[in-house]
Amino acid sequence: DLDRDSFNLDETPLLNRIAFSGLLQMFDGRQNLFCERVVRTRDGLTLERLSRRDTLIAVLGLLHFENCGGRCPIDVRLALANLLRTAGRIESLGDLGLLLWACAEAGPEFARRVCSEFDVDHALSRFRDGRQACTLGLAWFISGLAHLSLAGHEHLRDAAGTTYSLLRQNQGEFGLFSHLAETGSLSGLMRGRLGSFTDQIFSVYGLAKFSQAFHVQKAAEKALDCALTLCDLQGSLGQWWRHYDATTGKVVSRYAVHSVNQYALAPMALRALGETVQSDFRVWIDKGVRWIFGENELEQDLRDLSKNVIWDGIARRDHLRCIHAAIELLSMHEDVHPHRDLSLVYECRAAHLGWLLFARAESGPPIRQLEPATLTTGKREGCDRLRI
Repeated sequence: DLDRDSFNLDETPLLNRIAFSGLLQMFDGRQNLFCERVVRTRDGLTLERLSRRDTLIAVLGLLHFENCGGRCPIDVRLALANLLRTAGRIESLGDLGLLLWACAEAGPEFARRVCSEFDVDHALSRFRDGRQACTLGLAWFISGLAHLSLAGHEHLRDAAGTTYSLLRQNQGEFGLFSHLAETGSLSGLMRGRLGSFTDQIFSVYGLAKFSQAFHVQKAAEKALDCALTLCDLQGSLGQWWRHYDATTGKVVSRYAVHSVNQYALAPMALRALGETVQSDFRVWIDKGVRWIFGENELEQDLRDLSKNVIWDGIARRDHLRCIHAAIELLSMHEDVHPHRDLSLVYECRAAHLGWLLFARAESGPPIRQLEPATLTTGKREGCDRLRI
């Protein structure tokens, strides 16, 4: 069973437990919102900022967790209803795509409501990231449309088809995607050539789901082009690198390597594509996941059970991070000392744990809650007073 085996590392139930318990400690029940992240400080763990986008992704993951047989003390449908009531505050095509996606996961009542309340046919022109043809926004939007279509809402084909065409225009000959459509400005020329790993992997996922929902074989082939290039460029320790050049098909910037790409986003997208084209990406998935278990540059396990977190990743030390990034991006060449001056990033984001549950909830049995971690005194209570 490829669907299960691709995710069936022995550590999957433990990853689910960390994600579930970590999200519980990041939830503000008074406002039905999740904090953006938890950060390790000298005083312990500190919660930072309430975030609507992180809440959308956390809700998406928890809904999928429940649909796979898990039980959650948070009323995630109430949290989603709260986001729908304030949907006028959505400012990007990508966030609208996440909302559509979550409503498809929440069930028929939510799916019907979001379809009736949002003019998806004109969303591409209504939001700035749609007008700029921003790859991540397009990928999230087409994913949301595809999930709604798979849930039985077939009238979305035109909006999905237009989004697909725009996304295709951002793909280079080696299969990689630039961050947005190229323009005549210097910024447009750079960002019309470079793309992050999230640009790549969500495009793979969105195209695979679009192919499934609307029976467009060409979309699956384009997703496969990107996935095969990413797998070919994967690091020797399983790293999914940070930035790519869509024109040359090469890695431009390696660090930071983010844990969420290793344990959630790459497995999620490659699995969806594998289902669509009947291919097995297990070797690359498993190698990437083992990176967070300690098979990495620092030989450190990025999971911390005592705090219910998975640390964000491995990056350049603060004083060197900007310098290396600028040199790599401006020269379009990889760093000749890729493993030098690295350190762990001691933060954990609610969105990342949400993606973990979405990617892996069905891979293990229903899970029990871990004990909550100790948070800095007063930070939970004060979280809702921070600017959202």
